[in-house]
Order: sequence, then C-alpha cells, then structure tokens
Amino acid sequence: MAQTPEQRKRNAKFTKEQNAKRGKPAQELKKKQEFKSPVSPVVLGVLGFVVFGGLIFELLSRFFLR
Repeated sequence: MAQTPEQRKRNAKFTKEQNAKRGKPAQELKKKQEFKSPVSPVVLGVLGFVVFGGLIFELLSRFFLR
C-alpha cells in the first residue's frame, strides 16, 4: 500500500521529533504544562461579590441602620 503525501509529511515530522529526543534525559523531554483554572474569572468575580459583598452589606447595615 503506497503512502499518500499527507502520510509522508506526518511520518517525516514524527521521525524528526524522535531523532531530536535521542540521548536526552526524560526530564528534559517533558513539556511544562501551564496551570489553567477550571473556573473562569467571571465566575470567581460573581462568587467573590456574593461572599464579600454580602459581608460588607451586613456590616454596613449593622453600623448605620441600627
């Protein structure tokens, strides 16, 4: 079965990557992953407002509306 041009390109790329890895320690080969929060900044803002905003409103009402 003959290779298609796309397969040939991918095989060449894979071979190039494998040759670059040869003789290097495992820690050097591992790529660093960036930490990505599972919660978006908007959701964190809303949650912060609910928690801390409620606290602030409660303190204001206790001091000034009593």
